Amino acid sequence: MIHTPRESGYRPGYEVAAEQLLELIVRLRLRPGDRMPTENELARQLGTSRTVVREAVKILSALGRVRAQKGRGLYVADDEGMLGTGRRASFFLPTDLDHVYMLFEFRRAQETETSRLAARRATPAELRAIEEAAGLCRHGFETGREDLFNEGDDAFHTAIATAAHNMFLEVAVREARRLQAQSSLIGMRGSVGGHAAKAVEEHEAIFQAIRAGDPEAAAQAAATHIDNTLDDYRREIQQRLFSRPASPSEASEPIRFRS
Repeated sequence: MIHTPRESGYRPGYEVAAEQLLELIVRLRLRPGDRMPTENELARQLGTSRTVVREAVKILSALGRVRAQKGRGLYVADDEGMLGTGRRASFFLPTDLDHVYMLFEFRRAQETETSRLAARRATPAELRAIEEAAGLCRHGFETGREDLFNEGDDAFHTAIATAAHNMFLEVAVREARRLQAQSSLIGMRGSVGGHAAKAVEEHEAIFQAIRAGDPEAAAQAAATHIDNTLDDYRREIQQRLFSRPASPSEASEPIRFRS
């Protein structure tokens, strides 16, 4: 089912710890491949338990930010993604407002151009793929299936990037969305119930402009979609800044919100 936003202050302890671990990596100036403090030391520095640290490490491992080597300890992961090879990309903090804003500026530039190019270059098969992805996203919203909504959302943006016929833009869109997913996983308490109603209509506007072969209308529709998504992230993160950390007993599965 589609979740309603959590009340202010309700944050799983491992989400808080995951965010703090990323901040610690930056503060200690650790680079990819560098060894991190032990779980005991991390628990001491963060003022929490080893259990919470272990759960936070699982999140960061799944995101490709930390890797655990059996018998050797924890290491900052080598991020081999296109955006992960840069000097600053390894230090992306998913709940840092400045970082999120910069990422959305980047996404806006990418996706306005991919939509513009798709309106000029999309084949009939690629138009069908975009339409089907938008339909899956809408179906996820209408049935309350968050997993289907996010699956359709990813497929929609990927299909447009494919239809742009520019392999560099296609990779860049995928990588930017991968970083954005980290903000969705750590600390975000929104749900597809909030922006989803707008998102499905915005997807439809983008698709119709691409199908009509109108590059500028497609670019403008994409810009509107990214700007509205950023507004949702801004509200959620700013609300989080005024929330008290949740205790480990309040932990629950993080809600994944994208678009």
